[in-house]
Amino acid sequence: MEKGQAQWREKIRTPLQNRRESNTKMKLTRYGKISLGVLMMVIAAVVIGLIVYFVAYGKTPFYYHISFKVNNIDYDSKFQKPYSQEYIELNGNIVFLINETFHRSKLRRQYVTSHVVQVSQARGKPVVHTVLKFKSCYKNNTAKFRDRIKTTLHEMLKGDTGSLRIDSSSFKFADIAMPAAENLLHVCCGHRTITPSGNKIAGGMDAQEGEWPWQASLQQNNVHRCGATLISNSWLVTAAHCFIEVSDPKEWNVSFGLLLSDPQIQRGIKDIIIHERYHYPAHDNDIAVVHISSPVLYSSNIRRACLPEATVTFPPNSDAVVTGWGTLKFNGKIPNILQKGLVKIIDNKTCNSETVYGGVITPGMLCAGFLKGRVDACQGDSGGPLVRADSKGIWFLAGIVSWGDECALPNKPGVYTRVTYYRDWIRSKTGL
Repeated sequence: MEKGQAQWREKIRTPLQNRRESNTKMKLTRYGKISLGVLMMVIAAVVIGLIVYFVAYGKTPFYYHISFKVNNIDYDSKFQKPYSQEYIELNGNIVFLINETFHRSKLRRQYVTSHVVQVSQARGKPVVHTVLKFKSCYKNNTAKFRDRIKTTLHEMLKGDTGSLRIDSSSFKFADIAMPAAENLLHVCCGHRTITPSGNKIAGGMDAQEGEWPWQASLQQNNVHRCGATLISNSWLVTAAHCFIEVSDPKEWNVSFGLLLSDPQIQRGIKDIIIHERYHYPAHDNDIAVVHISSPVLYSSNIRRACLPEATVTFPPNSDAVVTGWGTLKFNGKIPNILQKGLVKIIDNKTCNSETVYGGVITPGMLCAGFLKGRVDACQGDSGGPLVRADSKGIWFLAGIVSWGDECALPNKPGVYTRVTYYRDWIRSKTGL
């Protein structure tokens, strides 16, 4: 009976057990497929990661300097100014020609960029000096790689060069070391690698790395005191009142970078030249130039701002940006990260009205901010840049943070040293 019952139960259980075993197999099969799929995804991710790493980091940069004469263009002294229309057009034509040449060649994956870094002259015609950047994985075949580039350029000069009539016999080709090449690639003033947006400084808006590459921190005994603007690889411009208490260059240094606590580079100070007619506590002639101990190499994060000509005007109500490590409010704390603020240019007549500054604004001063307050430079921003972009996106130094009643108060905008007013003075001291 028990045996029969056992057999009966077995018969009853057999279909269920088969079904369970089948389900178990199906689950195992599914899990096996899922595990295999996950494994394949992991392997694919690793492979892709290795490819990305190899592409991004496995290639060695190569730099070359080329020069050639252009016969159908007369040399113009304006070629020496990288923000002039003449230079921009010439650089655009040259870079377009080189880009087209390499993009159509077998070197298109290795070619990175090119830039006209200097225009000299020979018998009244421009000689264009250009730096080219490539990236290649073939570290052991540099000579062969170099020859391929040189041959491609020779073919370019012999072919259709568009509106340019290039003297192929004047062509010169040479290697150039990376630090010098990167310096030349970024030598143009007023250019940035990134263009994010933001609208505060007193009140706080963090800048990003490389956003304002001409900003410098002037430090007394390694403590931030003032801002400054890089105007060449050896010169800064700042406010004279930064040196009221201490003007000995040995007690000052300058740093560059986004963070005060982690500067990209630092330099000592060789000389401080304060405007001869600056007399504290008056605000007139609040300008100084600073000669740094050794030149900086330009990079994507360290560049110079353009100096405007004395005849340039900055229209009222036009946008400008002030930057610095000053306090976020009056008598507040100094931030570690560079701050930025979007402000408006205010005409001197408005700024001199009774409700604003009551007639104390002189021609050498420039007002910027908002009559409602909100955004302004503050303590510790002194000497720093007020910059404005032209129609081509090139940034010019319009003002130097000078003074104001507290920070961001209604009817008390920031007052800046007007750079165009002192343009000739800057040239007389620096040669720029």
